[in-house]
Amino acid sequence: MPLNIHPLFLVVVLAVVLIVFGPGKLPEVGGAIGRGIKEFKKATSDITSEVTKAVSETPEPPPGPSQVSGPPDSGKADSSQS
Repeated sequence: MPLNIHPLFLVVVLAVVLIVFGPGKLPEVGGAIGRGIKEFKKATSDITSEVTKAVSETPEPPPGPSQVSGPPDSGKADSSQS
């Protein structure tokens, strides 16, 4: 994905950023942007790994007719006979 940014445009943007934030705040702003990018990359990789893990897991097959049991006996039939 090539970025077709004209060098003059880049110089103008950097000059505006320098004027708006000033030379004292520029390192702080750069650090905040760097931390944001790092956190975004970490979240992206976490989501990617979770999706990959979920897709690679094989689901359990549903139980067949021989494995299905009926409703549990409550024992009422036994108590009426005594």
